[in-house]
Amino acid sequence: MFYGLNNIFKKYLPKSLFYRSLIIVATPIILLQIIITVVFFDSLWIKANKGMTRSLVAEIETLFDVYQNESGYNQMIIELYNKNFNFVVEIKEAEPFIQKSIERWYSPMDRSLRRELKSAFGSLDYSFDTTSYRELVEIKIKYRDGFLRIFFPKDRISPSSARIFALWITFPGLLLIFIAILFLKNQTRPIVNLAKAAEKFGKGEFIKNFKPSGAKEIRQAAHEFDKMRKRITIHLNQRSEMLSGISHDLRTPLTRLKLQITLLKQEDLSKKMGEDVEEMERMLNEYLEFSRNQKNEDTEKINLSLIINDLVKKYEDKNINVLVEKDLEINIRPNSIRRCLTNLIDNGLTYGKKVEITSEKTIKNISIYVDDNGPGIEESEYKNITKPFYRIDKSRGQNKSGVGLGLSITNDIVSSHGGNISFSKSLLGGLKVKLSIPL
Repeated sequence: MFYGLNNIFKKYLPKSLFYRSLIIVATPIILLQIIITVVFFDSLWIKANKGMTRSLVAEIETLFDVYQNESGYNQMIIELYNKNFNFVVEIKEAEPFIQKSIERWYSPMDRSLRRELKSAFGSLDYSFDTTSYRELVEIKIKYRDGFLRIFFPKDRISPSSARIFALWITFPGLLLIFIAILFLKNQTRPIVNLAKAAEKFGKGEFIKNFKPSGAKEIRQAAHEFDKMRKRITIHLNQRSEMLSGISHDLRTPLTRLKLQITLLKQEDLSKKMGEDVEEMERMLNEYLEFSRNQKNEDTEKINLSLIINDLVKKYEDKNINVLVEKDLEINIRPNSIRRCLTNLIDNGLTYGKKVEITSEKTIKNISIYVDDNGPGIEESEYKNITKPFYRIDKSRGQNKSGVGLGLSITNDIVSSHGGNISFSKSLLGGLKVKLSIPL
């Protein structure tokens, strides 16, 4: 039972820390206001209303009794009541009495008036109207063949303090909630900033001017995150610089090997060894280019469709069909994404003759699809093709220029943006590559 209630609360309660905190602060204030209001209306307002109504009905009852017993002074009695009791009394002897009360069932004033009139005159000899006139109440009391009509102000039976009380009970509550909103905004803003910084860092974006703020515990968490971010950044930079340095230094011995191979008299052996050295050199060049594009590149808000269209212009004589949306603005590292798309287009044109590029934009991300009409890849190999230097078919790739780093670099670039890469069978017959990058 409690587990079910807990799930219901989780489903309908707000997910934001700010609104949850606001509920914690505002709920006691609202409950207190409701309790005070109920106590006031029950113990003060309603009791005062009952007393005032009972007193007024007693005055009307006295007027009615005197009017019946002192027939010679009827007009004088009416004039005295009109003058001293703030009444407007009229006698309608020729008009028949029709019992028709116009009242509000939800009004405590109407209930009290009905109860006291019924007690004084019976259930069939009176009627009253509290709605036809804004500031007046009309009462009709059966008298012989006609009726006695009395008008009096509503404040005779309704305490005026109720409106003032409602104002003073509402205004301070709203003021307290407004002050709570201001304080909660200031308290939750550092948490929101920390979450945004963590999200940016997870996407590989460069974080500028991150300053811990807020309460002591929040500042401590922000300081620890900042230190962790700096350590990870330093580690990644050191790794990239080390591998880049190794790749660069390997060019010298490779150049010497190429010179020595050219001096070999055995042409077949020289040719095979030369091909191996060239493949190693291509690997080094690809990695060096990747490291150069990744290093210290800031994120920019740019239209991805412009990058795609500009990139396709370099393949003028190739069969590339572009069907992307125009509005694809997103925060990315342009050179890295350009390299990523170049790898996919090159792969499609290497193993096929036609490439098609499409897009899909949702609330949370942008997806780019690159299809080709090549031989495709077995589904069992999808998990392996993003591994560095992995070649599906060694014999098939002998005449191709790739070294097995293209999709690995592409996957690394997309992952560094917080996205993912997936593969499926293309409608063109080849491979369909999906790049999903969060907005």
